[in-house]
Amino acid sequence: MNLNLIDEEDFTRTMEEVVLPDLSRCRHEGWMTSHSRSGEGGEILEGGREKDRDPVGLVHFVCYDVNEFHDRAYESGQARWRGAVVISHGFTEFADKYAELTWYFLMQGYSVCLIEHWGHGGSGRGVDGRSLVWVDHWQRYVADLASFCESVGQVYAGDHPLCLYAHSMGGAIAARMLERHPSLIDKAVLSSPMIAPRVGLPPSLVLLAAKAACGLGLGKTMIPGFHPFNPEADMTQYVNGSEARVRWAHRQRAGNPEYQTSAATFGWIRESLAMCKVILQPEQCERVETPILLFQAEPDTMVLPKPQARFVAQVEAGGSQADLVTIHKSMHELFEMPNPVLGPYLQQIFDFFDSPYRLGGDR
Repeated sequence: MNLNLIDEEDFTRTMEEVVLPDLSRCRHEGWMTSHSRSGEGGEILEGGREKDRDPVGLVHFVCYDVNEFHDRAYESGQARWRGAVVISHGFTEFADKYAELTWYFLMQGYSVCLIEHWGHGGSGRGVDGRSLVWVDHWQRYVADLASFCESVGQVYAGDHPLCLYAHSMGGAIAARMLERHPSLIDKAVLSSPMIAPRVGLPPSLVLLAAKAACGLGLGKTMIPGFHPFNPEADMTQYVNGSEARVRWAHRQRAGNPEYQTSAATFGWIRESLAMCKVILQPEQCERVETPILLFQAEPDTMVLPKPQARFVAQVEAGGSQADLVTIHKSMHELFEMPNPVLGPYLQQIFDFFDSPYRLGGDR
């Protein structure tokens, strides 16, 4: 497939004058009800927030129709309709951060559906303070993503494949969903998935401490070491990354209060660690049937590499295809790397989605 990346020297202008106008012409957004602990939820709301619903219980999503894109875009890509890609974003992220990646998927012939996980973007939060991320139970994330794929994703895929691109926290949610719903997704890319986060101490100890804090009523309290959103981009946190891409995404955050999540609560860390513990159970990994391509950043300051490799090995032990690709001299957000790294990374993704053959190996 031909892949023409945006010139990093002209990144902002291209995004504002080409990419965003192209996306606006095929953009659709809506809301669905998030899943309660009892399992209720997943209803797609006609008219979204105009309906008489509690916004705290809603999940926001954005979709881009590839057929409308080809009809209206300034630059059109492949004429062939290949299916749809659901994007599952990472911790503190939002749908519009993936505008460039969405544009590339559309150029390759895929419709794109992005869910903003509960507690992020335009979705319900359940906690005061724009910087904070809290969730009452991790099953909410998994059930929401599964319902979104089953309803919205399948509609946009039609009779074509439904693929998944999942980053970091979204990768952990996706991994658990693939265990729970083995036949839902045709191909899945897990990019720097949070199979186990870096927490500084053994995860079991941190989980116990988080449970204790929640028991003391501190579940919605910011964890020490996190901070409120800073409108100034700190490039020291993005070593090896593309400065143009990182700064553009940060400007989107600074310009919209809904995008300014930045800090974990004790409740979030309790639920995320509990989810990761379940994901790595061998009997759960062996339930996966979807072919997986897992990208591992090296170095990665956010998640641990060995649990990612363990997950891949256990999925393969269950008889499903799972390949691990390590991107050296990179960073956690692989989709924000400079063009010489981003290009081969995206090409492997497109080849994986379009090919029945096994890929893999270190670069």
